[in-house]
Amino acid sequence: MLDRLKALRTRPWLVALLLGLAAQTLFTIHLDRPGRIMFDEVHYVPAAHALLDLEGPRNVEHPLVGKELIGAGIVIFGDNPIGWRAFPALAGTATVLGAFALLWLLLGSMRAALVGAVLTALNQTVYVQARTAMLDIFLGAFLLWALVLMLWAMRGTPGQVRRRWIGAAILFGLAVGTKWAAIPYVALAGLAFLVIRLRDGRARTLVHWPGLGTISGLAILGGVSIVTYFLTFLPAFFYQRDPLTLAGLIPLQSEMYALQTQILAKHTYQSDWWSWPLMLRPIWYFYEWDDGAQRGVLLIGNPVIMWGGLVAVLACLWAWLRDKAIRPLAVALLWIVSLGIYVVIPKSIGFYYYYHLSGIFLCLVLAAAFHHFDRGRGKGREEWFVFAALAMFVYFYPILAASPLPNAQGFAYWMWFPSWR
Repeated sequence: MLDRLKALRTRPWLVALLLGLAAQTLFTIHLDRPGRIMFDEVHYVPAAHALLDLEGPRNVEHPLVGKELIGAGIVIFGDNPIGWRAFPALAGTATVLGAFALLWLLLGSMRAALVGAVLTALNQTVYVQARTAMLDIFLGAFLLWALVLMLWAMRGTPGQVRRRWIGAAILFGLAVGTKWAAIPYVALAGLAFLVIRLRDGRARTLVHWPGLGTISGLAILGGVSIVTYFLTFLPAFFYQRDPLTLAGLIPLQSEMYALQTQILAKHTYQSDWWSWPLMLRPIWYFYEWDDGAQRGVLLIGNPVIMWGGLVAVLACLWAWLRDKAIRPLAVALLWIVSLGIYVVIPKSIGFYYYYHLSGIFLCLVLAAAFHHFDRGRGKGREEWFVFAALAMFVYFYPILAASPLPNAQGFAYWMWFPSWR
């Protein structure tokens, strides 16, 4: 048995397959609960229908990719809760596998990759978003895999490097085609590419992305991602009402910007960016009588991961200050930038689900912190942490998965603070 376990360490593809099967099973069980539209599905499911029927513009403030994927689920599985949420569940699995692949490439540690991936699956915001027909789960999956391909492109033959780099640019374009919140990450990727190239230049050796020129690399990243983004609007050219034209493509972007930056009315679940790491205002996506029982779906992070991850950010920054450890710094900066974006972008109100990407990055930060400070000694601290996160996930599970509750006040059992109600 021990020999088999050791063999898995040299077979990341097999481990990824098993991990993917487990994640997909987790996200798919009772995917049809609740049996009707919840929260912002009210925007995106009708928008997916409009796309399938080529009816005309709907939910114009966001690009089309996420709604196209929701529509694909409806075509394959039917116009029902399974169909609405099938591709979000698949994107949830892709998110877990993206965390695994990124940590494997970044740290070269099977233990760290598994810890980060399992924490991603147990991070309750990922779980809830993977079972809801909204856009953010697609955004996270595309961005993670774009980063994976960027890391993978750091090594290989010049031909492999170029193909992987183009793949990363395509995924960045699809991410922007899901939500404009991806745009800062494309800029961050270009900046990271330049910084690493400057470091290579000072060392007078081309260690990373061999065969890819600095100017051509930036041109591919920008050009391919932009072309990919605009290609995602292709169905809009065939609308029965107000079809898109080439001349109208750029003005449409101005209209989208105006809609995204408009002053919105106050909302029950609105919250400020600084409150998201503290989980002060989670969101009830659903709390109604459904299929013979009182059921609820609460978008709330796993406290062990979300609050423990903040300590891990400080630990990763300390690792850089003390040991000049670049990799822990890189994942800590990912989290910092992901939150900082919402300090500067012109949004009139915010919601806790905007923290979705930051929650994923906290899982990477935790894995990197454990890996750095454990230094291969195998003390098992991360296993205990994962067990605590699992216990917390099980505790919250009934109000994550729309399980039957005893009565209309059943939610009170999980309300630790008044602001959670």
